[in-house]
Amino acid sequence: MTTFTRLLILALLCLPAVLFAAETDPFPEPFNTEKSISKALPGDQTAAGIRMPEGFQATCFASEPDVRQPIAMTTDARGRLWVAENYTYSERLENFTDKLRDRILIFEDSDNDGHYDKRTIFWDGARRLTSIEIGRGGVWALCLPELVFIPDRDGDDVPDSEPEALLDGFVYETGRHTVANGLRWGPDGWLYGRQGILAQSLVGKPGTPEEERIPTNVGIWRYNPERKVFEIVAVGTTNPWGMDWNAQGELFFINTVIGHLWHVIPGAHYRRMTGPDLDPQIYDIIEQHADHVHWATGEDWTDVRRGVSGATSKAGGGHAHTGLLIYQGGSWPSEWNGKLLTVNFHGKRLNVERLEREGTGFVGKHQEDNFAFPDPWFRGVDIIPAPDGGIFISDWSDSGECHDNDGIHRLSGRIYKLNYGPNKPREYGDLEKMESVDLALLQNSSNVWLERMSRRVLSDRAALGHDQTGATAQLRKMIAGKQPDPLQRLRASWTLHAMGANDWTDLAPFLEAKDEALRAWAIRLLEDGSHRNPDWQKNFLNHALREFPEMARSEPSGLVRLTLASLLQKLPPDLRLPLAAELLSRGEDAKDHNQPLMLWVGILPLAETDNRSFENLIINARLETVQRYGARRLAEEIDEHPDRIDYLLTQAAEKCGTASCQAILDGLADGISGRRQVAKPRSWERVSAKFLSKANNAMRYRLQILGAVFGDGLAVDALREVALNTANSLPQRKAALEALVEARVPALREVCEALLPENELTVTAV
Repeated sequence: MTTFTRLLILALLCLPAVLFAAETDPFPEPFNTEKSISKALPGDQTAAGIRMPEGFQATCFASEPDVRQPIAMTTDARGRLWVAENYTYSERLENFTDKLRDRILIFEDSDNDGHYDKRTIFWDGARRLTSIEIGRGGVWALCLPELVFIPDRDGDDVPDSEPEALLDGFVYETGRHTVANGLRWGPDGWLYGRQGILAQSLVGKPGTPEEERIPTNVGIWRYNPERKVFEIVAVGTTNPWGMDWNAQGELFFINTVIGHLWHVIPGAHYRRMTGPDLDPQIYDIIEQHADHVHWATGEDWTDVRRGVSGATSKAGGGHAHTGLLIYQGGSWPSEWNGKLLTVNFHGKRLNVERLEREGTGFVGKHQEDNFAFPDPWFRGVDIIPAPDGGIFISDWSDSGECHDNDGIHRLSGRIYKLNYGPNKPREYGDLEKMESVDLALLQNSSNVWLERMSRRVLSDRAALGHDQTGATAQLRKMIAGKQPDPLQRLRASWTLHAMGANDWTDLAPFLEAKDEALRAWAIRLLEDGSHRNPDWQKNFLNHALREFPEMARSEPSGLVRLTLASLLQKLPPDLRLPLAAELLSRGEDAKDHNQPLMLWVGILPLAETDNRSFENLIINARLETVQRYGARRLAEEIDEHPDRIDYLLTQAAEKCGTASCQAILDGLADGISGRRQVAKPRSWERVSAKFLSKANNAMRYRLQILGAVFGDGLAVDALREVALNTANSLPQRKAALEALVEARVPALREVCEALLPENELTVTAV
């Protein structure tokens, strides 16, 4: 992080008062700076013109002037739609303007005809408002650089007091379109959020010293309201602006430019749009979890700004995506259950994906894009479930992209509602008025909105100190029934956990459940709950040493093994070894999309130990990727700790097969890459002979290159012969010459002069 960025963050932390305006100040009238003379289609006309499958219908729920610049949405227990309007977003040079303010609106559709009939301004004193969520007796809002809580404990739609800043340090000056966003309650009771790549934030409670703040760049984060804890969940990608959980509680988010779909694996390091991972020892990253992209691969991702080509339209419409919803509403035809929907920003449509289990995780498969919007100004931003099983889609409504260079059109905006068949009266009214026992029973609902909202209300009541004895008894009954449905057990366990009402004995039996989601979530919740009391923590640490390693040894589910790999980062380094050893013995995960990289991140701190445990872990592993990274990590410190390389090579030569030996030698070469001469390991002559006895051609060549760097005369002679012998292939000769040049071997000049006349080798020889 640059000195300028640090000073900027500290300056912002000293100016919280700039966020809010006095309620007595009149709300500044928004204005346009948009230069385009084109116009958006009217909202009703757009809704009528949406291309949809037969049986679906769309309505314009609200449009300008009643809603403008809708940057985020959520719903409350009464089924009302809350919308965050952002007017302070401005041109590139101004970034965000202080001349305007942002606000939070409430829309109510009392007869559920798909059009709102009551509009309320909840709060109009915000600036840099990017997201809202309801819960714990008030409203949560990202008003950069802060996460604030606006209390409304009596539910009269009037803030009880000024907002309370719970976190600050979310930077917005360095990238106004990749800022913190996306507040959503997770099934575990944490409040989740996102951040884009151009914001280098230092997040903490107000007043936290810089050195105690958590560096936050791009990825997914979460906040625990009861423990007041902020943590990073996963890092990487470009600009996440949409996420949702599937029925089994697996989180997915949408992205732009480099790949659109990502499975949130706690502790994961994903590909970044620019540059390597911020940790230089994270040698590789996890790529997207889809088998396709939504643009023509022969085009540059920026070409779409000049219009969507036919090839890109056929592929899906373009690289940019906003909003994500996994349909679980229960009112659409059954084939839609579990389908993932996301707005394709340039394609003006909803991309549809099918999520399939593959290996330890998931892969997204592109389906037919069934929903297309006719309005050239359609700029969908958010998608959320509606209370009746439909969905809401917010439309920023502008002629440009999110990072406009042609001005801002602040006076437009729409909310569309999509449903199958006509809008029907809601099954339930205000969930806040229901008995807690009845709310617990809604965990069985086929409508995900009812399931999630009832969980949120129950967790609110628990957090606010209400007696929940009846609800907790009902939830435990749902878990322990004679033939409980796995999904019912999962939902009930989430709700108990979000309420802070479960204990070790509620969760531990799930470790032996038949359903993989129950086993995976038992691991996550047992760790999360270990902060609640000493007995729970003691049980958890004992499991980390014994039961979890035993589980890893025989666990048939890749998803559960991935969850155990993710767990490594939550354990103290001295407790990681037994679990890591068992996971690294599972050779079936060697080529998996996620597992090798998750295990590498999990064992990386063990490289700091000097008791040979790390070296033995690498030698005995059956995942060659991890073996290569482990050898590289040790080789980077070969000058400081030559004995560790000696031990690694000696043991590998004795115990490892060809593939593992190749991986370790490749890692050794990676670790000393770019160095001309390196002191030869003491055991090199002996171990290199043993390696040669089991070597294939690639391994033999690797030994020659390493030998040259170590000053091994025989290896140098072999490389020289390869380079000069015209009977060898050109790639082989070029690689041998490059190795000789990099090692600056004796008599290099003569070899290079001999090869100068050969055109294909001239550049390297020079």
